[in-house]
Amino acid sequence: MKDIRDFIAKCEEEGVLQKIKAEVDWDLEISHIAKLNEEREGPALLFENVKGCEGAVLVGAFSTDKRLAIALQKPSHYTLCDLAWEWKDIQRKTKEVIPAQEMKVGPVMENVVEGEDVDLSKLPAPRFYEKDGGRYIGTAAFMIIRDPETQMINMGIYRMQLLDEKSTGIQLLKGKRGERILGKYRKIGKPMPVAIVIGCDPIYLMAGSVMIEGASQFDIVGTLRGTPSEVIISDLTGLPLPARAEIVLEGEVDPDDLRDEGPFGEYTGYYSDEWREKIPKPAVRVRRVLYRNNPILWAMSQGRPVTDTHMLLALTRTATLWTDLDQMRIPGIQSVCVLPEAAGRFWAIVSVKQIYPGHSNQVASAVISTTTGSYGIKGVIIVDDDIKADDISRVFWALAVRYDPYRSTEIIKRGRSTPLDPALDPGGNKFITSRIVMDATIPFEWETKPYEIKTTDSIVDRVKSRWREYGFDYDL
Repeated sequence: MKDIRDFIAKCEEEGVLQKIKAEVDWDLEISHIAKLNEEREGPALLFENVKGCEGAVLVGAFSTDKRLAIALQKPSHYTLCDLAWEWKDIQRKTKEVIPAQEMKVGPVMENVVEGEDVDLSKLPAPRFYEKDGGRYIGTAAFMIIRDPETQMINMGIYRMQLLDEKSTGIQLLKGKRGERILGKYRKIGKPMPVAIVIGCDPIYLMAGSVMIEGASQFDIVGTLRGTPSEVIISDLTGLPLPARAEIVLEGEVDPDDLRDEGPFGEYTGYYSDEWREKIPKPAVRVRRVLYRNNPILWAMSQGRPVTDTHMLLALTRTATLWTDLDQMRIPGIQSVCVLPEAAGRFWAIVSVKQIYPGHSNQVASAVISTTTGSYGIKGVIIVDDDIKADDISRVFWALAVRYDPYRSTEIIKRGRSTPLDPALDPGGNKFITSRIVMDATIPFEWETKPYEIKTTDSIVDRVKSRWREYGFDYDL
């Protein structure tokens, strides 16, 4: 799989993509069709006829486990836990990095628009919800920048609002790497060169969660795919660009040019704080647009879970949390899941095979001590090894019959939070949250444990062997 078109073709082949040829409006209509469709777990949607715009819009690419599996080229029956295990295991198994291959030209250069001819309003960027501050061109886009001190390339996913025909606002949260790099350009008094990539091999949006020593994110993409990623070195910004991207916006950010951006209906299901007051943000002044013939603008549906945004967050954060726990060498961990239903961030579940008293508490403490778990997670549930971390119905069963609120609950008063959490007091410190740990395991040290009802293995095997004979039209 080399680009978003390969992914679309595979989804169509698997029957999980629908092309919509009727004319649709970028203003609210695309987003509302997508939302109603995803709430019924419908297919990915490709809108091919957007009113007054050039190109198509892809929505819902990742909103089911099966489409995530297609993007990762894994078996379609894999669950989120299965996919996260494979994803985090890549680092352990990778022995040789496949470096990116530099190209002189690529499909993204089929059309080049520069200077005064740049008009971003012609691209089919949707307005998602009525109270949004405008059209959002960047919901499944990533920004490429270079650290002026280390010269390392950084690729980060940020929301991006169309401000006018030649500029976009970017949401750089305090403390994030992109915001820190922009601070370095402010310090040296120079604008920050930027390339915004819209529509690419889906694995680009996940590559930031994989760390391979000495490899750039372009190298990581090629290593994951087993073939070199193709890049073009821009003669405008000096930045590497994916040769098979659908759209690339090139320009610069003046660190002191702050403009009103938002509000925006976030992945939490609520608006960001700009609905109360304007919050000036950095802006990208776009100097050049590169795009393929009939470009595909990839957008991610927004609002309450579960959208493809939540699935992407859940996959990458599950994999990084699992990796963090592996590196802490805590025994017995069976599976991990940062729930997409919890906006892909706020609640984590870990399944553990207990081998000593206090084992489950150790795991819970470790979760909120990791790099991943220390930011944003405010709830941790620990379950026994007979329950998979992404089996939500079984997790709630454990909370019902193995969890005692007094014995099994710990409250941590202070931890780092994301300011996008709508549960935090708007007038207070939105960078600090409390946390709860819920131990839904049967205590290891109990001499007498509850006796669980279980099926008999030999009878299960016999029943499975006769399943079709009973008249069922599917296999177990």
